[in-house]
Amino acid sequence: MLEIPKIISVDDHVVEPPNLWVERLPSKYKDKGPRVERDRAIFNFEGGVFSYEKGAKDGEECDWWIYDDLVYPFPKLSAAVGFDSLDVTPVTFDQIRPGCWKQKERLEDMDANHVEASVNFPNVLPRFCGQAFLERQDKELALLCVKAYNDWMIDEWCAGDGKGRLIPMTIVPLWDPLLAAEEIRRCADKGSHAIAFTENPHPLGLPSIHAADNHWDPVFQACADTETILNMHIGSSSKMPATSPDAPFAVSSTITFSNAMGSFCDYILSGVFDRFPDLRIAYAEGQVGWMPYVIERMDKLWEERDNSSDFGVMLPNRPSSYIADHIYGCIFDDEVGLLNRDLIGMDQICFEVDYPHADSTFPHTKDVATSIVTKAGLNDEEIYKLMRGNAIRGWGLERFGITQ
Repeated sequence: MLEIPKIISVDDHVVEPPNLWVERLPSKYKDKGPRVERDRAIFNFEGGVFSYEKGAKDGEECDWWIYDDLVYPFPKLSAAVGFDSLDVTPVTFDQIRPGCWKQKERLEDMDANHVEASVNFPNVLPRFCGQAFLERQDKELALLCVKAYNDWMIDEWCAGDGKGRLIPMTIVPLWDPLLAAEEIRRCADKGSHAIAFTENPHPLGLPSIHAADNHWDPVFQACADTETILNMHIGSSSKMPATSPDAPFAVSSTITFSNAMGSFCDYILSGVFDRFPDLRIAYAEGQVGWMPYVIERMDKLWEERDNSSDFGVMLPNRPSSYIADHIYGCIFDDEVGLLNRDLIGMDQICFEVDYPHADSTFPHTKDVATSIVTKAGLNDEEIYKLMRGNAIRGWGLERFGITQ
């Protein structure tokens, strides 16, 4: 039997506690800032669109996030572990597993699941990179909300008994790259060296990675200067891949990796890594099985097309050369990717548990990990890299006392 070392998961989520912003925002925002209200809800599905009716007398009890003009029910899928069935019905904080949002119980769940350390993305109200704050008109309040979340993440969730086990990941004000760079530096001074960012800014109404004015360079420079890794989760563009409006959800769930695939091409072919050779990025829940062909395709285009033409690949070096030490792929069950690890680079593949989401391997993560590394034929060194070594290097976990 292969021995799986204690796991470092580079993609988990924390459900934001209901008092997070209530306790940290100025009193004048009491009725406008994020807060939770318990009410009834009826779920509807029509024309391929989910909707919820708040206050329905015949509905189920639900905790609703209220923030400015946003009224959003707490969906079960955001805290799916522990439920017998998976669906989009709303839930209350009383119904979800305590480890979803309470530090002590989270650490206990990690111990039971063979996990030493965990990097946590935002989850319900902010969504995966703080899109909720981008979408509100009151940007003064939105910036305060971003900072309040980050202070809670660093000073509470990842402090005390969680220090060195819960690894802080902060968010940025997406609407202003200079403010974002300032917040990256502020959080790095407080001990956070990972940010959640969007896989594709364009669907959010923001300039793309290819913007002629290099719009996002202040963010990339701040990350490089502070040794902060830029993490992009599937769905952080607020857009999921689909083939048609009437296709079953299983279709979208199968091709979610295409979001990461597009972003992967954007970052390499935009020349970002030439401008910022110390920048590191990671694709949470993106898997890696698709990478070998995409790498091959980019390299062929680079070889075959004149870099001075409109159709050329405008890079001084082969596209595949930008992956090592720059791009980390994250997997939870990708046997195909591991079988092709030599084409990707074993140093660039990390493992994730995805607690507490529907794809999470909790509480059987060690068994799942043993199965996939056995089927892929990984040796002890490769297993170590996948389960913890690459995470230590890519996320700079030595600063948290994790050295091997």
